[in-house]
Amino acid sequence: MIVCPQSMEHPRGSRCQRLPGQVVKMSGSEPERPQFLFVKALASRGRLEAVTQQMGYHPRYLDSFLKMQHYLLHMDGPLPFDCRHYIAIMAAARHQCRYLVNLHVLQFLRAGGDPQWLRGLDFIPPKLRNLNEINKILAHRPWLITKEHIEKLLKISEWSWSLAELVHAVVLLAHCHALASFVFGCGCEQEEGPGGRGSLKASPPGNQCFCEAATGNGCSQELLRINRKRSLDSCMELDSLRERIQRIHVETEGREETRLLPLDREEDTVGEVTGAANLACYMQDPDFGYQDFARRDEDQTQDYSWEDHGFSLVNRLYSDIGHLLDEKFRMVDGLQSSAMAKRQGCEPSVFKRGIWNYIHCMFGIRYDDYDYAEVNHLLERMLKVYIKTVTCYPEKTNPEMFDRFWKQFKHSEKVHVNLLILEARMQAELLYALQAITQYMVS
Repeated sequence: MIVCPQSMEHPRGSRCQRLPGQVVKMSGSEPERPQFLFVKALASRGRLEAVTQQMGYHPRYLDSFLKMQHYLLHMDGPLPFDCRHYIAIMAAARHQCRYLVNLHVLQFLRAGGDPQWLRGLDFIPPKLRNLNEINKILAHRPWLITKEHIEKLLKISEWSWSLAELVHAVVLLAHCHALASFVFGCGCEQEEGPGGRGSLKASPPGNQCFCEAATGNGCSQELLRINRKRSLDSCMELDSLRERIQRIHVETEGREETRLLPLDREEDTVGEVTGAANLACYMQDPDFGYQDFARRDEDQTQDYSWEDHGFSLVNRLYSDIGHLLDEKFRMVDGLQSSAMAKRQGCEPSVFKRGIWNYIHCMFGIRYDDYDYAEVNHLLERMLKVYIKTVTCYPEKTNPEMFDRFWKQFKHSEKVHVNLLILEARMQAELLYALQAITQYMVS
């Protein structure tokens, strides 16, 4: 359990020391930013993924999210690129999130990953397989992470991790666990696509193309040209990937749990080329899940905050990621939610803090200066059920649950709640993991 002292600033109102120029500043006027972001996403992916479309309701946040995710997955860092995507597969599988698993399977192959690894954990190097324990604990009961788990991974052996590699891996795990909550919470998993179930399909604002919503005009010719070019490139790449996948399919025929299923439609290339028929091959101890945090089981309490401890540690061991994470935490705190707060009869900051603290409380993080009786006053029952389900066991989220909570609210307001869930959950996981690393370093 983590108890935060009264003197600590709210966890999303960061007071971290930042160096000028460490984080790329957003440019362009507010009306132009959504178009720029979606054109950039389309140019890099060949399509607008469901997560990007949903976050597009809040373009300032989307900007910081895309920068952090790009740095985490595609820029220089301690871990090889194929390992990053495989770790993402392991993390997403804990919540049975086929959307993210399929997306990273494709990226893993594009990064030159060994197709044999896609047969499951028994076919990957022991170093990666050893990460399974903290993946499992962080995903479901992060308060159980101890310095012994860290020591086991760092102890000198042929398959040992360095501190920098482990911090990179921990950020990846926390990012993908939290993103799985967002995927299920906003219905991306249910949309037609990688293993989706064909429901919960939200339209862009006003049923327009996002570029139209941003600028008042139709998609530009440049946007269409990029789309056609990427479609041709994706088609050529798909043929090559299918050949590699087919070889695995033949080798593993008869083993349903490790079979890879190629898809036929070209328009589903990005993130949808293949997916394990049974995601259990990517995890061990599948019955391990969330249990309510019990304060009586806690041996000791530690004051550990993002601002005073986590930010500096993660930034020291994995350069600049702390700045990008901190910007994302601050950005979600700065999103406008006046309509939601007005309906609840309170200030926007009070309403958002109620949601944030409720999520952290479920993971054993409490703030001395907060009256938790306010949570029951601010959050109606259906909203609390929705938040707990999406946060703790997102794979149990269903379309009815999404439709029933806050029927009077706009879709963008529901997306805002899911962004708060994403960031609060990610920060909670990081706090426990970084606290364990700190304890290992000082022991």
